[in-house]
Amino acid sequence: MSMTQKDRQLSDLTVNDLMISSEKVAHVQLNNPLEHALLVLVGSGYFAVPVLDESLKLAGSISKTVILDQILGIDRFEVEKLSELKVHEVIEKKLISIDQDASFIDGLKMVVDNPFVCVVDGEGYFVGILTRRAILKEVKRDYYQQ
Repeated sequence: MSMTQKDRQLSDLTVNDLMISSEKVAHVQLNNPLEHALLVLVGSGYFAVPVLDESLKLAGSISKTVILDQILGIDRFEVEKLSELKVHEVIEKKLISIDQDASFIDGLKMVVDNPFVCVVDGEGYFVGILTRRAILKEVKRDYYQQ
């Protein structure tokens, strides 16, 4: 008898079962100008997005705050810097990622302090994101099944 995701226990789930696929996730690349990164962030409504290198491996993340810090002058926003600076010059290199084969509980631990965590395969290629929302939906489903 095969189990559907609905019938699975939390302990049976992996990050891969819960993640949003990379094809559906907004991201930027290292050589994009900050202007492009800000447009992606504003257009998507996200606070931060993953940054990928030219081979689509995860390189870090970038947020609205980081970009705004770069253009904040003494008495005005120096908007011209948006087209001058590249993402790789201001990237947040502290990588918060999890392997796609990691357990549900490992995913839960990661999203306690982060609204999302980048998901990578065994070689470091970006395959998606795990959101706090996805984890909480599974906890809610599990709670009401009992």
